[in-house]
Amino acid sequence: MFYHLLYPLHESFSAFNLFRYITFRAAYAVVTALVISIWLGPMVIAALKRHQVGQTIRKEGPKSHYSKEGTPTMGGLIVLASILVPTLLWADLTNRYIQLILIVTAGMGAIGFIDDYFKVVRRQSKGLVAKKKLAGQLILGLVLGTVLFIWPPTPEFSTTATDLPFFKNYIFPLGVFFIPFVLLVVTATSNAVNLTDGLDGLAIGLSGIAFMAFAGICYVTGRADFSRYLQITYLPGAGELTIYCGATLGAALGFLWFNSHPAEVFMGDTGSLALGGALGAVAVLTKKEFLLLILGGVFAAEALSVIIQIGYFRMTGGKRIFRMAPIHHHFELLGWAEPKVVVRFWIMGAICALITLSTLKIR
Repeated sequence: MFYHLLYPLHESFSAFNLFRYITFRAAYAVVTALVISIWLGPMVIAALKRHQVGQTIRKEGPKSHYSKEGTPTMGGLIVLASILVPTLLWADLTNRYIQLILIVTAGMGAIGFIDDYFKVVRRQSKGLVAKKKLAGQLILGLVLGTVLFIWPPTPEFSTTATDLPFFKNYIFPLGVFFIPFVLLVVTATSNAVNLTDGLDGLAIGLSGIAFMAFAGICYVTGRADFSRYLQITYLPGAGELTIYCGATLGAALGFLWFNSHPAEVFMGDTGSLALGGALGAVAVLTKKEFLLLILGGVFAAEALSVIIQIGYFRMTGGKRIFRMAPIHHHFELLGWAEPKVVVRFWIMGAICALITLSTLKIR
């Protein structure tokens, strides 16, 4: 909105030239999101407490978590508002990349909100809710893949190929598997972030790190000179996603103010599904899906630990590899304090982000 109102004035006032620059608007998207999150947080937390929207803690989980029973959840509403409003204010809303990422974020947030509502407010069976949630994720991933296949954001957006890390100007052909591939990336990433959201500040901190790295990736992908130098696919208009990633970084920092240990609020599926779905969608839109495996290495490890634990349990008739899955609980049961697990996982997330950014040059 700011962008559309003020950018036309740059012809008359040189100061408004600033609004032409993605870096300027991305920086202020971070600040705007942070301010909104800090301002909105206490009001949302108070409303959740007033309506008794509290977290239910699994009795089979670590005993140290029992004290968290009743902590307000569905705080993902703070995250969503802090992402969507700054993006609407600072990004070019005629940009197809922005339109698509906003649809995915709002859509996944709505799925998460419905899931939280039925679990926390209506107290419905978690098994039934899980099936509905997965169906919603699959439908949204299918919609995104179909739209990209039929109506790509730019002619340069080849819907049948994607970038491969470590290879110069080499695109991997997907062909008829493009839509199922998009569906897999978006659904798997949203679930991986959801599984990671089990300790105070863990998922939101890792999300902030991932989106900060993607802000840089989106910026160079949308610039012809940088893309040519790095020998990656140039996608005109994709640089506008930098503003969205900046807003998400600001939202993550703001929410972390309330979600750090001991957490005053949890984001619930409302936030985790939105962040995970958006992370997968940004990877798809910038054709960096394979890089997402590196950047989201901690998220991938969390999801893989659950898959391995369940598979091994079924094959061996009740034996376990980890003391508890997802793997962050395994380290808790080894005696690590919750804040230590969180900070060490953040460090691993930062290392993954640095490795990811280095691959842009190592080709």
